[in-house]
Amino acid sequence: MPLNNLPAKMNILMLSATFPYPPTRGGTSVRTFNLLKYLKQQNHRITLATHRSEDVTDDEIAALEGWVDCLAVFSRPAGSEQTGAFGKVERLANFALGGTPPNVITTRSDEMQSWVDRQIASGDFDAITCEHSVNEVYVPDDIGRYIPKSVVNIHSSVYGTCAHQLAGGTAEKPWRDRLNLPLLKRYEQRYCQKFSDLVVTTAEDKQQMTALSGKESISVIPNGVDLDMFTPRSQDPGGHALVFIGAMDNLPNIDAVTFLARDIFPLVQQAYPQATLSLVGARPTPAVKALQEIPHVEVTGKVPEMTPYLHNSTVCVIPMRTGYGIKNKTLEAMAAGIPVVASDRGLEGLTIEGKGIPLRALRANTAAEYAAAIGRLFDSAELRQKLAENGREMIEEEFTWAIAGSRYEQILLNATRV
Repeated sequence: MPLNNLPAKMNILMLSATFPYPPTRGGTSVRTFNLLKYLKQQNHRITLATHRSEDVTDDEIAALEGWVDCLAVFSRPAGSEQTGAFGKVERLANFALGGTPPNVITTRSDEMQSWVDRQIASGDFDAITCEHSVNEVYVPDDIGRYIPKSVVNIHSSVYGTCAHQLAGGTAEKPWRDRLNLPLLKRYEQRYCQKFSDLVVTTAEDKQQMTALSGKESISVIPNGVDLDMFTPRSQDPGGHALVFIGAMDNLPNIDAVTFLARDIFPLVQQAYPQATLSLVGARPTPAVKALQEIPHVEVTGKVPEMTPYLHNSTVCVIPMRTGYGIKNKTLEAMAAGIPVVASDRGLEGLTIEGKGIPLRALRANTAAEYAAAIGRLFDSAELRQKLAENGREMIEEEFTWAIAGSRYEQILLNATRV
């Protein structure tokens, strides 16, 4: 039943294994930060527990403290999994018996767990949120006894992502994932039951999570864009410059940029020999760095701002082949007023064409389709301008963090008891 007797201004405990600052880190960080920022601006009291990885600075911690009422930062565990055949068998056996994936177990902090346990037992909180499903490991099955509202902001289904990677041939270790798939399904079904409400980013995710969990209290809250950070460009630079933005240690992004640089870009260069490609994002892996050996391909590494790279490029290409959920990179490119060519995965959760819908992006899924769509945009300033204007308008109307934050707040205010 609805919890109608809860205060309009809540005391919220938020858990985020990923350090959510600065929001330019992308991915989980940008969603978590902007939702907590909105809640804080509505005068809710925010207590945040998070991990600190090696690249988090003291200045970033100090800055994040300004956005919350209480910040607890814990060192991110390095993980101590055994290697070799025996270690693989042991991890699989532990997963089968314990029900929790090895990557969740090995990155769980005992120190953070003890701290969270004390906060839960205090009875001080009106709501608890897990900002990404991996944080569910810190929440007990009987959380409803201590905190009336419990929300897991899933971001994307781990089972669904694994199944899609296997089906699309993009799994990093197919043999492992085939063994893990039924265990991941069981894990997702189990952990969802302890939360009063589930939050996902797309209607497709909701359909999948409904089938998996059997729960009705599942809400769709798309990602948003900071419109002050991603401003529309003042003029079209023309030329033949392509750009991709995103964290370069993320497996779906690694697959996307490899496909872009090695399969799509050579086709583009056949028609436009002077074309360039910029791969912009932090923490490029060796495989990503190797792509800069291709003529006219640049791998930037971490940059202060993404917006200048978007503004100075002709087209943003988002050839995602795996990964569920709405893509920040797609929303940010559209907000910056750059025309987008993207895959079905890159455009998930967005209506970009149809009856009564102005064309907002070009869709492609094969290398040939990408090359053709990019060529259309290279050759038509009018088409570039139309996509840029329509894309920005869609973001302003449907995908701001104010809209997302307001929906999240309402879920917290109206969540149901397990």
